[in-house]
Formats: sequence, structure tokens, C-alpha cells
Amino acid sequence: MAYDFDLYVIGAGSGGVRAARFAAGFGAKVAVAESRYLGGTCVNVGCVPKKLLVYGAHFAEDFEQASGFGWSLDEAQFDWATLIANKDREINRLNGIYRNLLVNSGVTLHEGHAKIVDPHQVEINGERFTARNILIATGGWPQIPEIPGHEHAISSNQAFFLKELPKRVLVVGGGYIAVEFAGIFHGLGAETTLLYRGELFLRGFDGSVRKHLQEELTKRGMNLQFNADIERIDKQADGSLKVTLKDGRQLETDCVFYATGRRPMLDNLGLENTGVKLDKKGFVEVDELYQTAEPSILALGDVIGRVQLTPVALAEGMAVARRLFKPEQYRAVDYKMIPTAVFSLPNIGTVGLTEEEAREAGHDVQIFESRFRPMKLTLTECQERTLMKLVVDAKTDKVLGCHMVGPEAGEIVQGLAIALKAGATKRDFDETIGVHPTAAEEFVTMRTPVAG
Repeated sequence: MAYDFDLYVIGAGSGGVRAARFAAGFGAKVAVAESRYLGGTCVNVGCVPKKLLVYGAHFAEDFEQASGFGWSLDEAQFDWATLIANKDREINRLNGIYRNLLVNSGVTLHEGHAKIVDPHQVEINGERFTARNILIATGGWPQIPEIPGHEHAISSNQAFFLKELPKRVLVVGGGYIAVEFAGIFHGLGAETTLLYRGELFLRGFDGSVRKHLQEELTKRGMNLQFNADIERIDKQADGSLKVTLKDGRQLETDCVFYATGRRPMLDNLGLENTGVKLDKKGFVEVDELYQTAEPSILALGDVIGRVQLTPVALAEGMAVARRLFKPEQYRAVDYKMIPTAVFSLPNIGTVGLTEEEAREAGHDVQIFESRFRPMKLTLTECQERTLMKLVVDAKTDKVLGCHMVGPEAGEIVQGLAIALKAGATKRDFDETIGVHPTAAEEFVTMRTPVAG
């Protein structure tokens, strides 16, 4: 049977665009459908605008520290509307770049909501198209629990478009999105409370990293409320919000921001017309080749719920394009040693196993750890400390994990990720000459284990 397209991609986010572009480059006839915005979550309501807001929030510290270096500043004034307008302009520019990337690759772009009619057919804007393969790359969507008054809360989608910076913000959640936005609001001058139902935020991260960040955020004056959850939200006559917690306490705030998880975006996608199966968490079930239970339908990125990171979706998109249209170049995605950063203030950078994971896996572990006040702060009143940590297998000397909390942690860990991916040992670290004076050199000068 002759198909209209070799590959029909639903979703123009990072993974979908990568798969489409490379498939077209390999000679396939490709179409992409997008109902919202080109670039997906990351470009529009995720990592890119969030990082711009993190940069904005960081200036408060820079101004505070400048006097130690001889700079006298008039009182700094922050204007939220200017930041948001400039952010919007940059996102619009990136949308245009994504459009050009697709069109210049020879991909057909369909703007509208695509629905799968059968395993080889998609309907969009009243038209039907056939495809040898359909790729689901529709991403995720933030969830707000349906408690009484949930309509008064916002998610990350709305946070990027607030008309003004709230004076008081209550951030709910313990994952990296909650921690990052709490840092943004706090840094920009809002009275910020971070509320999480667990013992300590960032579950799954190294214990030293979690505790260190807790200490640093407390030092900065952020109100951390653990073992707490919201019962209901009531809007007051003056527009403020009264939040009642499950333990009976009440808090007043101007904004409740929920970052308590994301669900796969499968609304009205037509999966009931196919044999595609979902896992127990509602994500699309795929095998190691990103194939669903319906052989002609594939899925990747956040919608499959594996590792929900933009660079992972990009790698998955590349793998799908190669396997389908350039099999001699196919390489499976390696999910080990994926570096990641949390753009909290201070930043977190991490790659490899946490101390807890290494011990659980049965490794005989040596821990090397350093906590220090960065050189930049020695001329200031700021008492922030940086944490660096290596998790080493005592028998093989292999470095299993590398973790950092401090300025530019993500930038530093990216380079170290290559070393860990290549199987570097602690001896390799010890024999590497440091760049002086930098914080990064601390990773090659830690000589004495703190625990084993």
C-alpha cells in the first residue's frame, strides 16, 4: 500500500522535531502535527523560559555581593513585566527557529490537533492522512490535585505568564520544578514558602545534596514546610488566598503554585482506535525500540515516562529516525550516566549513582566530600557554601557518581559526565591537574575519604 507519509509525528517538541528532521534527512517523507506551540514544553513553558527567570532571580545576589568588590549601587529596582516581555520575545524567536528547522528539512507541518483514526491513519483539521509509521511525541502536562479550591492555584504553565509578581507565593511540591520556582520567586523578592508532604524534597537525589540544599535555602530565608499538605484553598474578599493544611494550620498567600507532577498528554488522541497499551501510571507502554503494542505506532519522550529530560527525548528521537530509515547508523540510547542539573539557587549538578543507590547495589563504597565557601564570596558577607561529592567503588576505584551544589554546578558536571561515561577511576581524577583558582578543581583534589 502507498502511504501519504513514511512517518507521521504527533507533537513538535524536542523529541518529535528531532525524529522528524533526521527522518526527512534520511530521505523519508515526514509530517509533523502540533496543536499548541513549536518546541514543546522545553522551549515554551519549561527549561528555556525557566532558566531565563533563574538568571533574572540571580541578579539579587550579584547586586548584594558587588559592594565587597568596590561597587556602589543605587537601590536596585526589579520590574516583572519587563522580564516576562523579554522572555516572550525570546520564546517567539525560538518558535520561528523550530519552524524553519522543520520546513527547511523538508518536513510537512500540520498545525492543529491530530487524532489517530486507525494504526495507519491520522485525522487533522478535517483531513485524513495515511502513514507507514505514526510517532506519538505529545509530551506531558502539569497536574493540580482536585482539592476544594484547586481552581485558584496555578501550575508552571501559568507561572510564565503572570501579569505581576505576587508578593507572597506558596509553592507546593518536592521535585526539581518546585525547588526551581521557589528559588525564582524568592530571588525576585516574593515572600516564598515551599511546602512538601514528604520529609525532605528532591527524593531520588543524593542525601548529602538534599540536606545541603535545605541548609542553604534556609540560610537565605526561604520558609520550608515539610510533612505538610493542603486540604483546601479559599479566595478572600481582598483577592488573597487562605490555605488550610491537613494538620489544621492556615496560611495566607497571594499565589498557590502547584508542581506536584506531570501526566502524559494523551487527551483526545484516539488511542482507543489502536492496540496501544498504557502502563499502570498512564504512560504509553513501549519496548526498547520505542514500539507500542501496535507495531506501526511508536512513542518517545515524556509521554513514555522513562527519563523526562529534553536531551533524553532528543536522543530517543535520533534513535527512532535511525532505526526506521538509516538502520546501519542505529545506536540504542544508553540511560546510564545521564547528567542532570537542577537550577535551584544554588544550582545542583549530578551524574551517576547516589551514595544510597551505590550501597543498595552492593558496592563497597568510598565517599569523598568537600564543603567550602567559594573564593568569590570571600570579599562579601555571604556565607553560602558549595558541596562537592564523589561516590567511588573501593574495589575497582571506579567513580560511580559525582554530585555538586553550588554556582554553575550544571556547567561543571557536564564535563565530568564524559569522564564517568568513559569509566574514569578515582586515580584518574587524582592525576588530573586542576584549573586554579576555580571551584571545579576541588573535584581533582579530594584525597581523603570521609566515609566507607
